[in-house]
Amino acid sequence: MANTTSAKKAVRKIARRTAVNKNRRSRVRSFVRKVEEALATGDKAAAESAFKAAQPELMRAASKGVMHQNTASRKVSRLAQRVKALGA
Repeated sequence: MANTTSAKKAVRKIARRTAVNKNRRSRVRSFVRKVEEALATGDKAAAESAFKAAQPELMRAASKGVMHQNTASRKVSRLAQRVKALGA
């Protein structure tokens, strides 16, 4: 258990930051899931619109430090590839 005042404050800050990051991560997963579902149904228009919404969400998570920049870029790239393949 934290004894010093600064350690107690650090615990509070960490808890607050964890809650924010958890919310951001959940939000990203929801957007990605919407793209996955649109791809599964084979609806290209819905997949494209869902992808356009998911892309900035992924990059925002990367810029905020929720996920690594390369991870977000990889996910965007792979989703774009799958959306593109849907039309072919």
